Amino acid sequence: MVDEVVAKLEIATGRAVSRETLERLLAFEKAFRRWASRINLAAPSTLPHLWERHILDSAQLIRLAPDARGWVDLGSGGGFPGAVVALLLADQPKTHVDLVESNHKKAAFLSTTLAELYAPARVHACRIEESYSRVPAPEVVTARALAPLPRLLRLAQPWISGSTRALLHKGRDYRSEIEESGNEWRFDLVEHEPMFGGDGAILEISRLRGVSATT
Repeated sequence: MVDEVVAKLEIATGRAVSRETLERLLAFEKAFRRWASRINLAAPSTLPHLWERHILDSAQLIRLAPDARGWVDLGSGGGFPGAVVALLLADQPKTHVDLVESNHKKAAFLSTTLAELYAPARVHACRIEESYSRVPAPEVVTARALAPLPRLLRLAQPWISGSTRALLHKGRDYRSEIEESGNEWRFDLVEHEPMFGGDGAILEISRLRGVSATT
């Protein structure tokens, strides 16, 4: 079982996974299940498939940004993908992951668990709009199942400039969301087919600018 988990993690991340990293993720899973029995950290129907639906789905972002060390995760919820990214990169020098979560119970879970696991992360228990001055410019912005793409881009816009890019998990209707976003935004887009997590895509967005700025 352990060998199978490591193999899937290495497929997802595109790199070797150490015993220490695996132990951190297993400890996170244990804490997640303990807290999830008391507060709603994820849809109950997905809990039997926690590794495939959440952990591996989050881990595959490492493959898409292998050299990034500064991350901000918006609407982190139960820690996907931000907590998983922080735990996977805990041994990498100068890594820092900011997680923004307005639900104070979820933020408490994240703060407590990530501190216990010595993850290079900081949790901001506030609305995304209140976090702009608290979070330094990241290399990567992430969000998963947070909001329709037009609104999500409005939330991420203060960070997506220069070399900063977004890696956004979107569901099966992502193409209609991309089309709708064209009324308000222009951006460079790469669509990545997920290896784990089910239908949808991971949208890699950079050079975000408003329509008015391009006319």
